[in-house]
Amino acid sequence: MEAYSFTAEQLYDDIFYKSEAFILLDVRNNEEFEKFAVEGPFLEKMMNIPYFEFLEFEEDSIKKVPVGQRLKIVCAKEGSAKYVADILLNNGFADVGYLTGGIGTWADLLRPVLIEKNKRFSLYQFVRPGKASLSYGFTCGNECYIFDPVRSIERYLEFARDLNLSITKSFETHLQADYISGSQRLAKDVKADIIGHEGDFGIAVFDYINVIDGQIIQPPDQAVKINVIHTPGHTPGSTSYLVDDRFLISGDAVFIKSIGRPDLGGKVEEWSKLLFNTIQNVLKPMDKQIQILPGHYMDWSEMTQDATFIDSLDHIMAINHGIYGISDIKAFTGFIKDNMRKQPEVYAQIREVNAGLLNPDEAEQKTMDIGKNECAASNA
Repeated sequence: MEAYSFTAEQLYDDIFYKSEAFILLDVRNNEEFEKFAVEGPFLEKMMNIPYFEFLEFEEDSIKKVPVGQRLKIVCAKEGSAKYVADILLNNGFADVGYLTGGIGTWADLLRPVLIEKNKRFSLYQFVRPGKASLSYGFTCGNECYIFDPVRSIERYLEFARDLNLSITKSFETHLQADYISGSQRLAKDVKADIIGHEGDFGIAVFDYINVIDGQIIQPPDQAVKINVIHTPGHTPGSTSYLVDDRFLISGDAVFIKSIGRPDLGGKVEEWSKLLFNTIQNVLKPMDKQIQILPGHYMDWSEMTQDATFIDSLDHIMAINHGIYGISDIKAFTGFIKDNMRKQPEVYAQIREVNAGLLNPDEAEQKTMDIGKNECAASNA
C-alpha cells in the first residue's frame, strides 16, 4: 500500500466543509509549528510530531499516533511528510496521505467564494486561510478588478481566464504590513492599474492612480458604481470601497470582530485620533445595513454557512460595542494602548516591499509572507 497525495485545495475542502473525520499530523519542528499551522473550522484534531523524532525514535513516535483513523500529513516541503507516511503504512496504518508541495502551498492558497451575482456585476471573496486574509474580485462586462491582491497572483489570473475577463485594476485599501501585495505583479504581468491613496502610497516608487474621498469609479458600461471612502486610522491612507451602495470592501478599517489597530506605524496617538474620527464621522453615519467585506477574519465563528466572511455594519457595531461605544478620544486612545502588542519584525520590511522600496527574491518573499496577521486592535 502506498501513501496518497492531496493538494492544499483538497485539504481546504476537508476542513472548511464537514467531511469524514481525520487527524492532521504536522511533522515540522516545534518552532515552525508554533509559528504557523494549518487551521480550519472543521479541523477536529491536529498533532505535531517532528520528522526528526521519527528518524531517531521511530517506535516511540509511531506509538503517539492513534491507530484506525485517517491521517493527513504535512511538512515544510513534502518529502518529510511522504517519508513519515511510508513509515506508518509499513507499521500497520492505512489511509495515510501527504500534502503535495508542503506547507507553503497552504500558506498561498486562495479560494474564491461568490458573494453576489446579478445582471450588472459579480463580486467574489478570495479566502486565504493560511493568513486569515480576504481579497476580492469584482467583475463587470469584460473587466475584472482585484481588491487587496496577495503575492501569489496566479489564482487571480486563472480566475479571470476561466471567466474570459481582463484584470484591468488592482485596488489597495492600504499599504499592507502583514502580507506582500500582488499589485505590482499584476501591473507588470497584465498591465493592471494600481489604485491607492497617496496617504499611504505617496512613498511608492511605482506608478499608481491616486484616489480621493468621494470619488466614484465606474466600469466602462457604467452599470454599477464604486464609491471611494477615505477611512484613515489603521493607516493614514486607509480607503474603503463601497460597491453598489451595498458592499463595503473595508480592508483593515473594519473587521467583523475588533477593528484595525492604529499603532503599526509607531504613531499611536496620531493614528488613534484618525481612527476615532473615522468611527464617529464616517462609519457611524453610514447605512447600518451595508454589508462589510473585511480584509481579515479573527476566528471561524465569523464564517457564514456559505464559507464567506461578511456581516452588516449594524451587527458589527453591536458585537464590538466596547470599541464603537467609546465616545471620548482619550478613552479610545487608552483602549488602543491597553491592547497594544508587539508587531512582527518582518512587518517593516513588508511595507517597504509593498511600496517598491525593497525587492527580495522569490524565496525570501515566500518566507516573509508566512504567518498569521496581527492587524486587529484587540484579540478579544
